[in-house]
Amino acid sequence: MLEDPIVVNAAAKSSSRSGGKPAGKPTSFDIAQLAGVSQPTVSRALRGSSTVNLATRQRIEAIARQLNYTVDRSASNLRNGTTKTIALLLFRDPTPDETVVNPFFLGMLGAMMAACGSHGYDLLVSFQQFSSDWHTDYEDSHRADGLILLGYGDYADYRSRLETLVAQGTHFVRWGSVQPGQPGLTIGCDNIAGGAAAARHLLDRGRRRIAFLGSATDHYPEFHDRYRGYVAVLGEHGIAADPQLQVETISTEEDATQATRELLRRGVPFDAIVAASDLIALAAMRVLAGAGINVPYDVAIVGFDDIPAASLANPPLTTIAQDSGLAGRRLVEMLLARIGDQPVESTVLPTQLVIRRSSGEGR
Repeated sequence: MLEDPIVVNAAAKSSSRSGGKPAGKPTSFDIAQLAGVSQPTVSRALRGSSTVNLATRQRIEAIARQLNYTVDRSASNLRNGTTKTIALLLFRDPTPDETVVNPFFLGMLGAMMAACGSHGYDLLVSFQQFSSDWHTDYEDSHRADGLILLGYGDYADYRSRLETLVAQGTHFVRWGSVQPGQPGLTIGCDNIAGGAAAARHLLDRGRRRIAFLGSATDHYPEFHDRYRGYVAVLGEHGIAADPQLQVETISTEEDATQATRELLRRGVPFDAIVAASDLIALAAMRVLAGAGINVPYDVAIVGFDDIPAASLANPPLTTIAQDSGLAGRRLVEMLLARIGDQPVESTVLPTQLVIRRSSGEGR
């Protein structure tokens, strides 16, 4: 069995015994000699193990710094049966330009990298086609200790892949709608409350004919939850949701553009739109402007996600904010807990209404 990730250098050992700095590349045996402890104690101390008392650990760390000693992580991980790597599998939205990635997911990336670094992990980012065998790779091939999944397309197809991961015993966590009985571990925002807040805000501004752009089926459960919140609030105000004011669309510019044109083509009056994502809302604003419809005076709009482009739109977009930084950190922390066999449950994060001019007031 490997006891140290670096091969012992005979000259370095000889120099260590004489009390000087090793002549060759320093090893954990050199540190052990200088610290007056065993090599396994050095290995445990440099991993931060609580089995080594604080004074000894600090002495070992000081000697390691003096010798410019670095751990060979690949060999150390091989010995421990881990990769110290998390794989982030990011699924592209189905667009003609396959380089397009949902900006909300990009907002999570920096937080994930920082969280991985603070726990001594590397983050491997991989862009996936949904048709590939991503559910059988990575952990099974010992390229990662666990998976973070972002994006999924049609959930009806995606769920079977999640069930396969569970059956394989793969460690994974995903971002999405948190529902009872879902396979695996999920983190998501309170989509129902967010959809309700968007509709309530528009009703408070005197709008009554409020359209919804986004999927209202279980194939896209996050959008469906936002639609459910929107319908519930309309009902609270004695307004029945008009099927003619709901148009199916996914979160791509092309699809959202066609959906907005379809809403206009139907000829049903509306004075506001709840969009299931900011990307849908921004596409709708462009279509409305092209049709000579003023936002917000003729039609007020609220989006969902608070991507960077939302505040830069003209007018700036009122939206339901999800905390992408918090989401990224939680995804990493919960996956590491699962890898460590610690108890952990799916989590719902709060949303916040950010008011800007697209809804008739604000910044």
